[in-house]
Amino acid sequence: MSRKRGVRARQLVIALALGVASAHAQPPGSAAGQAGASEEAKLEQANRAFRAGYAAMQAGRVDEARVDFARVVRLAPQLAEGHMALGAILVELGKPGAAIPELKEALKLKPGDPAVEENLARAHEAEAQRLAATDLEAAIAEMREAVAAGEPTQAAQADQASMAFMEDELGSLLARAKEWPEAEAAFRVALAGSGPDAASAGILMHLGVALGEEGRLAEAESELRLAAERAPGNALVEYQLGILLAREGHDDEAVGHLEAAVRAEGAGQPVPVGAELALAMSYQRLGRQAEAIPYFQKAVTADPRDASALNNLGLALTETGKAKAAVPYFERALAGNPRDPVFHEDLGVAYIQMSDFGSAIAQFEEARALDGANPQLHYDLGLAYKLKDRMEEAIGELKEAARLDPTLPDPPYTLGILLMQLGRLDEAAKSLRVALALRPNNGDGWAILGSVLKQLNEPEEAIPALRRAMELLPAQPGPRITLAAVLAEQGKRDEAAALRKEAADLSRVAVNRQRASFSMNAGNQLLLRGQIGDAVGRFEEAIAADPSLAEAHRQLAVAYDREGRAGDASAERAKADALEVAGSPESPQ
Repeated sequence: MSRKRGVRARQLVIALALGVASAHAQPPGSAAGQAGASEEAKLEQANRAFRAGYAAMQAGRVDEARVDFARVVRLAPQLAEGHMALGAILVELGKPGAAIPELKEALKLKPGDPAVEENLARAHEAEAQRLAATDLEAAIAEMREAVAAGEPTQAAQADQASMAFMEDELGSLLARAKEWPEAEAAFRVALAGSGPDAASAGILMHLGVALGEEGRLAEAESELRLAAERAPGNALVEYQLGILLAREGHDDEAVGHLEAAVRAEGAGQPVPVGAELALAMSYQRLGRQAEAIPYFQKAVTADPRDASALNNLGLALTETGKAKAAVPYFERALAGNPRDPVFHEDLGVAYIQMSDFGSAIAQFEEARALDGANPQLHYDLGLAYKLKDRMEEAIGELKEAARLDPTLPDPPYTLGILLMQLGRLDEAAKSLRVALALRPNNGDGWAILGSVLKQLNEPEEAIPALRRAMELLPAQPGPRITLAAVLAEQGKRDEAAALRKEAADLSRVAVNRQRASFSMNAGNQLLLRGQIGDAVGRFEEAIAADPSLAEAHRQLAVAYDREGRAGDASAERAKADALEVAGSPESPQ
């Protein structure tokens, strides 16, 4: 039994002890005061024994307290308080099996008493843990016997509650043994005896977890949702529902439940073990890396040897541009798992971000030696070789990646670019065609292929490739410039001139957009520093460069408000709203 539970048992007994002396001391002249002298003496002796037990317990003499409370039960068996005290102290002594009958008797004498019910629940839980620590088959057999011996002879509420506890514990043991149908049956019997209230939430949770382990995810989700309804804010229920939803691929919904689980500490509940890591993983899968980082950090603080948490923290840091901070976490993960190719690969990616290509190559080569059939490893190594100007080795790795998985578009695409840079245009065109067949909406790929075909003097094939690039990249001037050159060589000078004009206009728009963005960022900084007049000037410059930038109008409105120019501010907001409604590229989607 844990120290925490022991302290809780003592608190319950203390509260009880303070009530016994007053609850059963009868005023002179009452009916009880006129009872026979022997009965009055027994009650007085029981009261003294109770106080002695209380004092012994406070002094840490638990065995003495047990003797005193047992004497209370012998002297006054009609008092629920005596059975309650003896049961609580037996749980404290690690004898939950002996405690259960005393606590059940207390509950019969005081039906519905919350303190008795709580101690009885703790006794059953402790007994289940004791049984689970022994041979599992023996534990199940013993619990079956306990359930059979405890079958109620009458529909008493106390008996039903006690049986629900035992059936729940039997179900938990059966679930550990993977005896799913029997476990489910035990949990459903427990539910029938627990009633449709918060007390049943734990049983519903156990049933949901067991169904999930059996692979019956939809049924598991239904039971866990019902548990969450009956016990709102219960950290463990929220955690189990969250991890099940994540397992089903519903991370967007899972995060809400996992967030509730990790917030439980502020509500006085312990955070379930694994909740912070589960939340971090869901955030990471959703691409919310910055939010994942603090929870990964808590997880690795709680368990510094958890290699998966260490590695995923490193990934999240790398994804947010903090590769240097990520490296120590990758190294710690590898220290305990030096033959894990994924950990080597992820560390290599961090080194790539740091432009330490030599270290990246070393990690990728180690990963390749451990998992040579992984196409992604060959692709990563090919990129690293390319960045290190080891071109022939890069070509070999990219070809191997494409061979291992012909459905991947990246290896042939990157290989095509590399071959183009080396002047091997025929090979480049062939590789780019393979890549575009796998990813036909790659506008940059069509533009590069069109340029390669132009250099190969194959205008009839270059033209459709470049027109496809224009469709996919309508704001990019590059494909138009290349196509204009091809058409000019064919003598189509008017069409070529029109394309060059379009390209010039697009280039001017891009430059203006860049200028506007620069001015708006400067205005935001000035606004933060309280330099309102200067901020107004920068926002006006941004709008002059690009009148379609809705955010510039909106920020100018903010600045006007701070200058007291309410009318001008209103006009700017109206312009921003109109641009967003019209579908300005800068408007939020």
